[in-house]
Amino acid sequence: MMQNVKKLYRDQYGNTFHAKTVQDLRKQIGMGGSRVGKMYIDNVKDGKTYHVGYVIGGHWLTAYTPMYNPA
Repeated sequence: MMQNVKKLYRDQYGNTFHAKTVQDLRKQIGMGGSRVGKMYIDNVKDGKTYHVGYVIGGHWLTAYTPMYNPA
């Protein structure tokens, strides 16, 4: 259901981007040829590591997804 939904990405400078795929995201930031790395955080409370976004060129991009909760 959520596969084709655009995600909001925000970099460390406060710039925002909307993209469905990482390829679309790379094109938007003008770094189409740059290497893409996954960005992770470690959650101290549960001891797990989570994928939270991407690093593309000099941009550290945190992903935000739409929230769908039944009313």
